[in-house]
Amino acid sequence: MPKKAGMEKWKKKRRQEYLEKREYRYYIFCEGQQTEPLYFEGFKRLIEDNPIYRDMVLIEIEACQAETMRVIGMAEKYVEKQEIRKGKIWCVYDKDSFPPEHFNGVVERAKNLNRKNPELQYYAAWSNECIEFWFLLHFVYYTSNNHRTEYISFLNDKFKELKLGKYQKNMKNIFDILLDAGNPKLAIRYAKRIIKDGQGRTPTNIAPGTKVYELVEEMAKYLPEEIKGKFI
Repeated sequence: MPKKAGMEKWKKKRRQEYLEKREYRYYIFCEGQQTEPLYFEGFKRLIEDNPIYRDMVLIEIEACQAETMRVIGMAEKYVEKQEIRKGKIWCVYDKDSFPPEHFNGVVERAKNLNRKNPELQYYAAWSNECIEFWFLLHFVYYTSNNHRTEYISFLNDKFKELKLGKYQKNMKNIFDILLDAGNPKLAIRYAKRIIKDGQGRTPTNIAPGTKVYELVEEMAKYLPEEIKGKFI
């Protein structure tokens, strides 16, 4: 037992030393098991390869396989267990068919948590009704409030047109496809316009809409210059 306790203490110390070297810390908790994590892994890969920021930026991505309020709940537990005192905690989740009070509740919960520690802040990167709406905006300005199957159908048609095969939720190269075949800068502009038009409404009532662009803008700051220009 003493040996095990000593090993745990050593690991904790090493992790703390590792964290202290990173000035910018991002913990991304994704509702989905694959789609969202694979997308944000694209940013993580490029940032870790960027000699300017790779030793300054920490990005940890957790696949929660949970919905709305459970995502932020799992984020809270992770923060407590890892004794995280500084960083930005991002919750990435979809509306799908979950109750409005759950979907809107994440934003309210984040606001309450943010009052506790100014150096540890929670953010809600929601999509109404799914992450595919964010992907779709890389190709077109779209404001029709349709079921998620329509967004997937659009992506399938667009991918076919571009000879990229069929869109799938677990595509490992989804980040690269959207970067090379889509227009991230326009996607951000379109998403901002939709949110502005829905000002004063709850996330549930901004349909379609997404705040994923806010996290994307954060990640884009640390990308290599030649790629950063595609976002900001």
